[in-house]
Amino acid sequence: MKILNVYYSMTGNTAKVALKIDVAARELGYSVETVKIDRSDVVLDLLGSDYVFAGSGVYGQLPGEHLVGSFRRTMQEYSKNGEVKPCSPRRPRGKAIVYCTYGGVHTGINEAVPTVKLMGQFFDHLGYTIVAEWYFVGEYNLERQREHSLIGRLGDIRGRPNEKDLLEVAEQTKGILKT
Repeated sequence: MKILNVYYSMTGNTAKVALKIDVAARELGYSVETVKIDRSDVVLDLLGSDYVFAGSGVYGQLPGEHLVGSFRRTMQEYSKNGEVKPCSPRRPRGKAIVYCTYGGVHTGINEAVPTVKLMGQFFDHLGYTIVAEWYFVGEYNLERQREHSLIGRLGDIRGRPNEKDLLEVAEQTKGILKT
């Protein structure tokens, strides 16, 4: 089974989740290609993967610009090659897990939902089955925003994602890959 684990992380929160996914899959004996997106022009090789884990932090209710740019570039390449088809027929091997880390200082998880839904639509257009949407709380790590880790709707989120959150990541990853 081929597993691709792709993510964008500005502050390190999503990186913690992505690396836990990598470790959990390897503990089950699978090989994983983990790719950190740090530019918008990256074209991903998705179609050979049985499972794709895709994650991002939430930036103004959206995934990181580099991840969105990479998804767009990949979609353009697949459109040129005829891989994007009308009615998005399902790919029997293609399964996607989309997730985000978020602070939700204003409206909580509602700020994160558009991020995950947008990423899911990318995979849905390619015919992937979305098997899970995950939302993980992540503290504000940028100096100018640290106070938001204390004053938002979610209360004190310092240190998140924490060990408990990452244990949940590992358990959910293993649960999906064992089926």
